[in-house]
Amino acid sequence: MIPSDWNFCPRCASPLALSEHDGRLRPSCVACGFVYFADPKVTVALLIEQGGQVLLGRRGINPQQGLWSLPGGFVDYGERVRDAAAREAWEETGLTVQVGDLLGVWDFDDTIGEKKGIALFFRAEADEAEPVAGDDLVELGWFSRDALPPIAFPLHESILRGENKR
Repeated sequence: MIPSDWNFCPRCASPLALSEHDGRLRPSCVACGFVYFADPKVTVALLIEQGGQVLLGRRGINPQQGLWSLPGGFVDYGERVRDAAAREAWEETGLTVQVGDLLGVWDFDDTIGEKKGIALFFRAEADEAEPVAGDDLVELGWFSRDALPPIAFPLHESILRGENKR
């Protein structure tokens, strides 16, 4: 799918048109041959546990504003996924974390948001600081797995319930 604001080639500014490449219709430039390949977004999320509880943040923006999620976000271009996970933890919670075991890698669809992508979930150990909500989270809380608030994303809920379905 072409981004809605892409009407012209980023190389030569000629109009883009759909044409078949590798068995799919892709936005292409007839003037210079540029082909737009839509790549999936990559996200990371962290399962941070202390004293038998998990750290969750209440979302201050859409998608799923007002619901709760694991700390996490998008991996920036050129960033290593573990570095992205540590950065997102810092931005959203103010905590310095040691990113631990990979819990799994899943793809996600656009049933909630507008993007398709790949999600990586990690365990993380946090420092002893008090977490403070930041970035797109408006509140943080420690929750028992048997008393979870409404969770924003199905994959996060699966991780929290220990299902780890791929």
